Formats: sequence, C-alpha cells, structure tokens
Amino acid sequence: MSNIKIFCPATIANLNCGFDVMGLCLETIGDEMIFRKSPTKGIKITKITGAELPFEIDKNVAGVAALAILNNYEKDFNPVSFGIEIEIHKKIKTGSGIGSSAASAAGAVFGVNEILGKPYSKSELVHFAMKGEAIASGSEHADNVTPCLLGGFTLVRGYDPLDIIKIESPNELFAVVLHPHIEIKTSDARAVLEPMISLKNAIKQWGNLGGLIAGLYMKDYEIISRSLEDVIIEPLRKGLIPNFDKVKNSALKNGALGAGISGAGPSIFALCKGSSIAKNVAKAMENTYLKTNIPFDIHISKVNDEGVKII
Repeated sequence: MSNIKIFCPATIANLNCGFDVMGLCLETIGDEMIFRKSPTKGIKITKITGAELPFEIDKNVAGVAALAILNNYEKDFNPVSFGIEIEIHKKIKTGSGIGSSAASAAGAVFGVNEILGKPYSKSELVHFAMKGEAIASGSEHADNVTPCLLGGFTLVRGYDPLDIIKIESPNELFAVVLHPHIEIKTSDARAVLEPMISLKNAIKQWGNLGGLIAGLYMKDYEIISRSLEDVIIEPLRKGLIPNFDKVKNSALKNGALGAGISGAGPSIFALCKGSSIAKNVAKAMENTYLKTNIPFDIHISKVNDEGVKII
C-alpha cells in the first residue's frame, strides 16, 4: 500500500482495579491518520489538525513511534528506499485521560507497518508504540497502546518480557465516558500517588483484578460489577476531578456496573450492561456535571474488539 487512512480509537486504562495493566478499546471516539509513501527517505509529519503538537519527529509521539518501527525494520530486514509522510487529525483531546497519546503512537506504528507490507503482528507493534508513549508520560507503558492496537480488553501481564493477553468483551457491555474540559497531566496524577500500600489494600485489589478478568471471561456481569473497585489509586486521584464522587454515585444509582477514573483523568467512565442503561447513566452523569459549570463532552460506546483499522 502507498496511501492509507486509519482510525485510531480512544481507550480507557486502569479500569479501577487494573492500574497500569488493564485497558479497553472504544468504538465511537478516535483520531484519524493518513500515511503516504514519499520519494524522500525517512519519516515526515506534514499536517496536524485538532491540536497544537510539534512537527519535529523526535518531539512528537507519533514521530518517535514511527521512527522506532522504521529503524527496527531496516535492522531486521532491508534498508527502505522510500520515505513515509504522516498526517495527524486529532479528535481525542490531549490530556483527556482516554488515550490521546496512545492513539497517536499506536496509529503511527500500525500505519508504517502497513506501508512496509505488514512485517510485524499487532502484538509486536506494541513495543514500538511504547517508545512514543514515553515522550508523553516519561515512561514506556502499554496499558493504552495495547487495547488501541488489539481491541477489546487487554491485560499487560508483564514487561520483561512483554506479555499481553487479549480478552473479548461481553456482547452487552457498553462504556460511558464523561470528559471535563480540564487537563490533568499524567505526571501530576502520578505525583499524588504513594510509593507504599498496605497489605490489606493490596490483597483486596488483587482480588478485584482477578474477579474482573474472570467476570469478563465468564461474561458474568455481577462479578464484573463487584470487581470494579479501586482501593489504592482512586482515593488519591479523585480530588483532582471536580464533582467526581457525585458523578460516580449518579452513575451507580442509575444502573452502572461500576465507574471510576479513566487513565490519569480527568475523564470519568462507567461500564453498563445494555445500551438503554448506558443512555440512562449518561444522562445522569451529564445532569450531575452540569452543576459544575465546567464544559464537558459525553460519549457512549460499545467496546471495540478490532482496535486500530484502515478506513
């Protein structure tokens, strides 16, 4: 392929009990990127819309990720005689907590891989996408780029070596995401965390993570609901998000299986069984957040089992 356009979906990371290891892929929210072969060798970003981002390859999440896969390809296979131009059309706001940087990084490696003739699997692309994520957050992490690339729910079981497990979503599972128009930097959200946790809380969190994974495999919504609890991270971060407790409680009172902070925030997510409950939950969350006078967006989405794709 010499010219492709792709959809790079938003993601929800952590999912309450799965801090830094769990994520899911959304269907209705995402960026678009265009890739073209060029006679000039190397990676070049030619257009960016929807956000003020650097065009310099070494300072742009997509640029760093694209260069990582291109350099690795030339080491593994043959030198590339052409270049690749990239357009980035951001529709996921930066700092929103729903994987804006991950969409750029994952989209970049997916697109370059297609142009190169798909030498790497989607799972192998995660390594390169993590290089881009490091530009945004200061560390290579995979909890957003993995569901963006693979779709569905994903578990990063370990990093050394990278061990990824994809989990299909139950058919009736919907996500509601409320995105307040405030920015919380990942570095600031990490700064409020404590380096040590109690054994009691650790045991409870491990149980919830195991329960969530079991509930997804069993398609047991009651187990999923009981497991969507975070006793370690949420208590420390929720103060960064205005009216978080009120929004979460409104979601639960209207039938949500669970609710929490998406990624590092400020977005708040709720998981629901069925579209009708998701619509009721979205309305309740919306009515609650209107009282803050802070602008916001709200989205309802099925879980996207495909991940990044050509459109």
